[in-house]
Amino acid sequence: MNNNVYLKWLIPLIFVLTLCATLAGLWPADAEPYAITNFRGEQVTIHAGGLYYWDTVSSVAQMQANDLVTLIVGLPLLVISFWLTLRGSLRGRLLLTGTLGFILYTYITMCFGAAYNKLFLIYVSLFSLSLYAFILCMLSFDLKTLPSYFSDRLPRKGIAALLFFAAAFLMLAWLGRIAPTLLQDQNPALENVTSMFIQAMDLALIVPLCILSAILLLKRRPLGYLLASMGMMKFLTMGLAVSVMGFNMARVGVPVSMVELIIFPTITLINIIMTAIMLKNIKTTHV
Repeated sequence: MNNNVYLKWLIPLIFVLTLCATLAGLWPADAEPYAITNFRGEQVTIHAGGLYYWDTVSSVAQMQANDLVTLIVGLPLLVISFWLTLRGSLRGRLLLTGTLGFILYTYITMCFGAAYNKLFLIYVSLFSLSLYAFILCMLSFDLKTLPSYFSDRLPRKGIAALLFFAAAFLMLAWLGRIAPTLLQDQNPALENVTSMFIQAMDLALIVPLCILSAILLLKRRPLGYLLASMGMMKFLTMGLAVSVMGFNMARVGVPVSMVELIIFPTITLINIIMTAIMLKNIKTTHV
């Protein structure tokens, strides 16, 4: 199914709106952070400056780190992968699908996690545009022939192991935060959000995706090749973003565990290596 005619309209719009959103988020502005007690009795520090005026210092450190990675990595990948896709490259189409997955995930979180600001409708637009562009990309693959484009040297066990590890790490990390709230009647550190929406998205979407794609890839199922490839591409940008978030939070004085500062960058580095190997093992013609 050739959906390039639709993507030719969607991708430029996504690029322009994402560029506006990232530049607005990173635009220098004076800030005078101040501490308040929220309605749960939790002490939080409001950033009080720029686009993310009403977000906490911790949240702003994370969002601006994501803006930076999106600007210097995500958008160039979007342009390059779309150009390759128009030239008929399978590598380009897989990379485009993963990049759209990253943008989709990012602006779902901005719609529901960022304090309301003047770019709200841009966040909603990017949520919608990237969702439908992502669906069109997923529908463009011929699952019957897809496995034949991958070399027999593809390290399926290595890729599956990485996906299983990512799923296990996310489950342990997020359930470790959720369990005390249920077992010990503790309030989670929610700051200025109403619920653990990131944890909900990861446990409901990302963890099952990792497990399912790993199992299907090991069984050489066509859908496994697609999901694993798309997941690896998406995690490449997301891993970079999360790694930069941790360092940026530490830079502004937000407490960050050494585990997060070590584990996330390590997973990201391994993911980059495995993604490069996977791309190398994609053939230009199938047999």
